Amino acid sequence: MALRLKADQALLLLLVFVPITLVLEYVVHASATTLFLTSAVAIVPLAGIMGKSTEMLAEHVGAGLGGLLNATFGNAAELIIAIFALRAGLYDLVKASLTGSIIGNILLIFGLSALLGGLKFRTQTFNRTAAKLGATLLLLSAVGLVIPSLLYHLRDGAEVGAAAATGAAAASASGWLSLEISVVLIVCYILSLVFALRTHADLYQGTAHAGAETHAAPAWSKGKSFAVLVGAAALVGWMSEILVGGAEEAAHALGMTEVFVGVIVVALVGNAAEHSTAVLVALRNKMDLSIQIAVGSSLQIALLIAPLLVFLSYAIGPAPMDLVFSPLEVVAVAVSVLVVGQIADDGKTHWMEGVLLLAVYVLLGLAFFNLPG
Repeated sequence: MALRLKADQALLLLLVFVPITLVLEYVVHASATTLFLTSAVAIVPLAGIMGKSTEMLAEHVGAGLGGLLNATFGNAAELIIAIFALRAGLYDLVKASLTGSIIGNILLIFGLSALLGGLKFRTQTFNRTAAKLGATLLLLSAVGLVIPSLLYHLRDGAEVGAAAATGAAAASASGWLSLEISVVLIVCYILSLVFALRTHADLYQGTAHAGAETHAAPAWSKGKSFAVLVGAAALVGWMSEILVGGAEEAAHALGMTEVFVGVIVVALVGNAAEHSTAVLVALRNKMDLSIQIAVGSSLQIALLIAPLLVFLSYAIGPAPMDLVFSPLEVVAVAVSVLVVGQIADDGKTHWMEGVLLLAVYVLLGLAFFNLPG
């Protein structure tokens, strides 16, 4: 409890970057790089407040609908950032942030949880059946994200240079395939919610959200919870617009590629608050909840957010977005899913498994950093 309070207080202190960013943008007219950095820091506490208000709102509507709210708004900050990048036509940044959120949750966050929890407790256990289902769903989502990329690079990529008409046909084929796969992924996501919240809810009894614990302070009212959620979401949108506006220039100024910014920087910004929760509950020997946060967040990105962005691109984007990722992004997602599947197989973790997960994340991060621009 004390650790959670300290983490919440640290996040609230970072709220000072919201007015700082606004002053730099509208009064000082600072450089794009400065605005990118300050808006990125500002989004971190706002994402945490969105998560907190969602938890409080969930307490007023019951376990079933509350679980659905947590599942739906769990990655709201990442979705808002991606929407603004989508409107700006920064599709490489959008796809990179999706990749970064998936691998960041199951490698960095689960790895940190296993490492720090394992240093305090010799062995930590979790529900093997629920974890294996999560790993299997991750594998399905990886297949869904890999197929358009694989077909493009094996077939369409070789044809793009042949003729403009062929290239247009290739892009059209990739777009339609991405749409069809998006429908399948969303259907699987909805059915997974039915499984977790209704038909097999008993498997997830050990993974109740940390917000369900007893707090010394009274819970927020429903009206306050909703108002804070809406207000934080609006500010995240404002900060996201500034963040996206400076992303390209900041990447060049800092010597990073747009893909690296999306995979590492943007992904960490949107997930930081939720990441801290997963680590804190692992330190309380609640590895069930920790793995549920890490794997569940990755599943939501792959099965809901990615397909949703494909649909939204037809309405708000300058052109339709497909699910064709770069070869390195495909490899990163596939490797991450396979590694976490191995870790989750026995229903136990220890600190060395955390080290291995973190090592894979660092290796992939180095690869993305050295990727040619």
